[in-house]
Amino acid sequence: MTTATADLYDERGDELDSLALQLHDIGGRVAFDGPIRTVRCHRDNALVKAVLATPGVGAVLVIDGGGSLESALVGDLIAASAVENGWAGIIVHGAIRDRVAIGELDLGVKALGSNPRKSAKTGVGEVDVPVVIAGVAFVPHKHVWADADGVLVER
Repeated sequence: MTTATADLYDERGDELDSLALQLHDIGGRVAFDGPIRTVRCHRDNALVKAVLATPGVGAVLVIDGGGSLESALVGDLIAASAVENGWAGIIVHGAIRDRVAIGELDLGVKALGSNPRKSAKTGVGEVDVPVVIAGVAFVPHKHVWADADGVLVER
């Protein structure tokens, strides 16, 4: 990512939505961007693991976990798989775990927080569907930009 989100908003604000939700920067890369892919799931990360095990080609996976902090949707092994498969980043509307290990990876990760509890692995959820987080629509194949100032999404 070459342009800071603040500068990008100054240039293209009427084409972008800004996520007001305050997320923690957890990954080793704070600034990242790419086309959106999505997973909607609740306390079950089987689909997250499966999607991040496929070629990311610079995409950003937006995970709508409903804001639950009761169990982690991404851990160090899943995040390492994302790096190996060329994903630019992960935005989690929920919790992650293995915060220190994820911080050492060359991957953008933003999340509400962390919890050491594992999630279920039954595969319940949806992939590549539009998700709305804090009033902002994340539509597959649209673009998302993230840095220390926040998250911008192409309308």
